[in-house]
Amino acid sequence: MAKVNTSSLETRCSGIAEEMGFELVDFCLDREPTGIYLRIYIDKPEGISLDDCEKFHKQVRPLVEPLDFDFMEVSSPGLDRPLKKDRDFERAMGSEIEVRLFKAIQGSKILTGILAGLENGEIVLETSQGEIRIPRKAAALVKPVVDMEGIEEVDLSGDGQAENFEDTEESGEEK
Repeated sequence: MAKVNTSSLETRCSGIAEEMGFELVDFCLDREPTGIYLRIYIDKPEGISLDDCEKFHKQVRPLVEPLDFDFMEVSSPGLDRPLKKDRDFERAMGSEIEVRLFKAIQGSKILTGILAGLENGEIVLETSQGEIRIPRKAAALVKPVVDMEGIEEVDLSGDGQAENFEDTEESGEEK
């Protein structure tokens, strides 16, 4: 198969996403033991639905056909969407984030705190120890901290009864 410019395909997919009212968050080809996955992550302020993913998939499928892949996935990046672009950092300003580092800083490879800014290539983090400035290049992963407190119980059984799994591991009993 001929070499395909993934950058231009990503740009064209981004245009389709914008036309549909979405943001193209990420576009990547991942080689895994089961094959090559084309993964496209889209988002919008009120969140992405399964119908949104399906509509976008149908729109971009003909466009990405020249790529060599075995599986195509279109999905939401999720609540813990990594912060990669400047606009991701702007959106997360004032929120608690986690920064995973390639090498330890102040004795730790994982730092959490409130995102206070992105200045001169540094992530500015307010922590209980004060302000920490982390070179953006030193961060392997930056993502929001998702607080699961207050999340509604979910009916996983389909019987209409929400399960509360809190403390079930420790006591061995369901509530």
